[in-house]
Amino acid sequence: MADSKAKILVVFYSRDGSVEALAKAVGEGAREAGAEMRLRRVPDLVSPTVMANVPGWEERSKRMLAEYGAPTPADAEWADGIIFGTPTRFGNTSAELKAFIDSLGGLWFQGKLNGKAAGVITSTGGPHGGNETTLLSLYIPMAHLGFIIVPNGYTHAKLFEGHGTPYGSSSTSGQNSARPTADELEVAKHQGARVTQVAAALKAAGR
Repeated sequence: MADSKAKILVVFYSRDGSVEALAKAVGEGAREAGAEMRLRRVPDLVSPTVMANVPGWEERSKRMLAEYGAPTPADAEWADGIIFGTPTRFGNTSAELKAFIDSLGGLWFQGKLNGKAAGVITSTGGPHGGNETTLLSLYIPMAHLGFIIVPNGYTHAKLFEGHGTPYGSSSTSGQNSARPTADELEVAKHQGARVTQVAAALKAAGR
């Protein structure tokens, strides 16, 4: 029955497409592991005037919002597991994703996020641009909200080769907004399956 499936929400912010690619790979892994899946992109917070300073920003934003839709607290309540995705912003999460997380206060107060599985993904411009600090910074609100954090650990061979991190999947886009490599996408796909498996087990146990 459809209701026996784990329900997975991948909610992300992406400006240039790197985090979007990781999020899609996570979603693919979740589906292959049997999940019912929703992929959502949080809206931009800046004005069109600011977006116009970066070629293609507004166009990409409109495309992603049209393709995925914006997340709502109802999506978070629906899900058995959530993967949050963000680019790094000075070694921390983006304001756009943080705004969505902050909107979950009502669900937090009601205890409706307690026991849901959760993971994180990120992308940054440089190899030491804050991938790990950004992933870890998201662990803090996830703990407050009552999620059961599911790290990658070293549960895939590609992680031993330096693709992604034990905290969550990641990529390095460089100055040309390069898309994640095939190896990085493979780790993200594995992460989607891993979070799905944990979410399904928690659901079956009646968390």
